[in-house]
Amino acid sequence: MGHLFHDTCFTCSVCSKKLSRQPFFTVSRKIYCEDDFLYSGVHPSPEVCISCGYLIKDMVLQAHGKSYHPSCFRCVICRQSLEGLPFTVDTDSRIYCVSDYHKVQAPRCAACRMPILPTEGCTESIRVVSFNRNYHAECYGSDVNLI
Repeated sequence: MGHLFHDTCFTCSVCSKKLSRQPFFTVSRKIYCEDDFLYSGVHPSPEVCISCGYLIKDMVLQAHGKSYHPSCFRCVICRQSLEGLPFTVDTDSRIYCVSDYHKVQAPRCAACRMPILPTEGCTESIRVVSFNRNYHAECYGSDVNLI
């Protein structure tokens, strides 16, 4: 900052906390401790993590118009970190890894009651729809209650 301070004089301009060997911030030639800078309104519009509710002090991950700590951006089912990975969002804005989204949102086969999922390495699934009922292609016809 271009100035010298006595150890006892280098204090926060809000709470007077000594700042020697502590993180500090300056705005308009005033010195602030980290807490007062982040929580007193000095810092312009701090980002709050939508997942944990705490301020984001370092890197902000934004997805679907919301801010997250990178470590808080996780699938709601398996809790896997999704930072840098493909993800999808349901109608209630819940975040899923692609695999769990398919498992939760996939239509169920009327014959075997299992979800109709894409095969390994594919992004699309094949299903037969008959009389408003969904079937795996291999299960269609094995349902004795077709008619």
